[in-house]
Amino acid sequence: MTNRNFVLACLTPLFIFSLAFLAFPLIRLFLASGESDAGWTIYLDILRKPRYLNTLVLTVVVSLATTIAALGVSTTAGMFLTRNRFRGRGVLLSVLTLPLAFPGVVIGFLIILLGGRQGLVNQLTPGHVVFAYSAIGLFLGYLYFSIPRVLLTVMAAAEKLDPALEEAARTMGASPYRVVVDVILPGLMPSLIASGAIAFATAMGAFGTAFTLATNIDVIPMVIYTEFTLSANIAMASALSIVLGIITWILLLFARSMSGSTVAAGG
Repeated sequence: MTNRNFVLACLTPLFIFSLAFLAFPLIRLFLASGESDAGWTIYLDILRKPRYLNTLVLTVVVSLATTIAALGVSTTAGMFLTRNRFRGRGVLLSVLTLPLAFPGVVIGFLIILLGGRQGLVNQLTPGHVVFAYSAIGLFLGYLYFSIPRVLLTVMAAAEKLDPALEEAARTMGASPYRVVVDVILPGLMPSLIASGAIAFATAMGAFGTAFTLATNIDVIPMVIYTEFTLSANIAMASALSIVLGIITWILLLFARSMSGSTVAAGG
């Protein structure tokens, strides 16, 4: 067997898989979005009808807030855990990455136990605060499973930073703030962009947590579910799915172009 035939033989299963599970379903999804009475103007309905537009805006805002918060918390914790060795470090790291073991429904249930009608915060506060079923509860749920994903990436990138660069900056009189801004953050930036994009995409499409918590609010995954199952509006469900996919795909493509080839090295 020649090298060319060997390569073709290896790529054939990938080609078949890509067609069967990626290309054909996406094409069918796109065609289904235009099969309603509105035709292809259904995409304009997403922008014209308040329910869909408000849901889209809320989903993007919550996802952006989750991404920013996850980057802030994970970068601080990741740098600390990378630069310090202490008793209990492994236990702390295990606790921070524990959400990776939970599905979205379980995370939503944990938020309800914290901020639900019978939750801990409701029982301890005089005003009986309930936030689990609002955008705040959804944000906390998304943040809970976003932190470990960003944290592991940041830690992998932080281990590759050259301490000599930081030492040289301090020798030249740079303050700790300038060392962080001019040395550490630029070194982490490719991994921060990549992990931030993944956190955003994950929050945009998260269903289990939204299904558990989105009692008083709507996010795109929940609207897709209700349009498909309760309203039998397959065209709108398909159109919303396409819009959701385009938004996340554009962001991931942008993150890839910004982070360059160091994404893989950074985790």
